[in-house]
Amino acid sequence: MKKQKLYKLLNNVDIIQLKGNEQIDIMSICSDSRKTECGSLFIAQKGLEYDGHNYINSAIETGAVAIILEQMPETLCDNITYVQVNSSSDALVEIAKNFYEDPTSRLKLIGITGTNGKTTTVTLSYNLFSDLGYKCGLISTIVNKIADKEIPTDHTTPDIITLNELLFRMAEKKCEYVFMEVSSHAIVQNRIGGLKYYGAIFSNITHDHLDYHKTFENYIKAKKTFFDNLDKTAFALTNVDDKNGLKMLEASKAQKYTYSLTKEADFKAKIIEKSFEGMLLKINGKEVYSQLTGRFNAYNVLCVYSIAYLCGLNQDNILLGISKLKAAEGRFEAMKLKNEATAIVDYAHTPDALENVISTINDIRPNGHLIIVVGCGGNRDKSKRPEMAHIAQKGSDILILTSDNPRNEDPDIIIEEMKQGITENEGLFCISNRKEAIKLAAQLSRGKQDVILIAGKGHETYQEIKGVKHHFDDKEEISKY
Repeated sequence: MKKQKLYKLLNNVDIIQLKGNEQIDIMSICSDSRKTECGSLFIAQKGLEYDGHNYINSAIETGAVAIILEQMPETLCDNITYVQVNSSSDALVEIAKNFYEDPTSRLKLIGITGTNGKTTTVTLSYNLFSDLGYKCGLISTIVNKIADKEIPTDHTTPDIITLNELLFRMAEKKCEYVFMEVSSHAIVQNRIGGLKYYGAIFSNITHDHLDYHKTFENYIKAKKTFFDNLDKTAFALTNVDDKNGLKMLEASKAQKYTYSLTKEADFKAKIIEKSFEGMLLKINGKEVYSQLTGRFNAYNVLCVYSIAYLCGLNQDNILLGISKLKAAEGRFEAMKLKNEATAIVDYAHTPDALENVISTINDIRPNGHLIIVVGCGGNRDKSKRPEMAHIAQKGSDILILTSDNPRNEDPDIIIEEMKQGITENEGLFCISNRKEAIKLAAQLSRGKQDVILIAGKGHETYQEIKGVKHHFDDKEEISKY
């Protein structure tokens, strides 16, 4: 069992006053009173919904021996050490870093942020580096990996304690590179505070998570903060085809690089040929075949190439490795139905991602019908619902609006809000039961020239309804047909 002396954990913490014994052993750290155990240090944080100060007594009852807090209680418990600080959140960053022995000082941590492409890029990078003989870690929406061992994941970016623990375990297993998705929520909530980055990448930014950030400007600012906090030893790589790409690097002290499909950049790619099976690219003057396809994947592959190059890998090895890479789970996964129609399952759940996938399909298919099955998640940004439906209708021959993860909302109401973006009802079906919607799409397909796009859930193997996760897998459902 890991343990540390309290006084060592308080290194670089801004302390107002300390009452009790700072020499005690701390066996674990937590900011959730339900996770305290014998010997825990409990950090009482003020959050959006809950104030950890209200759970101090509960934490002590379950074994906490020390408390980090912003307000001293009137009555202090015997044999408990209380440490008052200006900011519990800032203190947590330093404590997590100290408890897990500053893990990013022993790793090359590469963080990728952006609305779309994060999961694909970190997964492809992890696979490329692993295939080339490097021991790597992965922190992603789909799965976390310590070398080849899989660790289940609940969030795109874990909380600061879980993150430091993961990175510590990766360092202990001698991982050299770690590829991590960095969400805007994690940046704002200081879940990545105290980490040292070897490299940081910006993929793109479109309207998303406005239920949390409130405005697009706040969303951009959150992403930019990631690059503002890099030190001069890191590299910062940005997509200059995105109009906010260069803005991300304005105040960054890192070494700056760019990538592009259309503009002058340090790393440049061009699509020469493409099909549903893959595409031929020219990257910085050299041709390479990729098993991924579509313009958005050309950006992802170019980004992976750029990361590997900036990490000092051999160019020929990078290109050979890229040719062997397969798509991340639930990202433009194509399969043939019994009637030879092509079905594509994709995680696209933002207007921009959906438009990218649709344009890729329409660019490749010679003729036939495009049938789209799509919904919008409940308890999330409502402003994108009509926009998603409008984009889907504009790019399809047949559109089936259905449920995504309705969560605590009525799926029929979500569909009605999506229909506000519909301009005509011809070829439109509304079926809130996602299983039935997928079944109808299969029945409406006529043969090998037709394509079915099932968008929104991708790799997810559940559907969340009224707070309960039910098993549901888009790939399972469409493969029945």
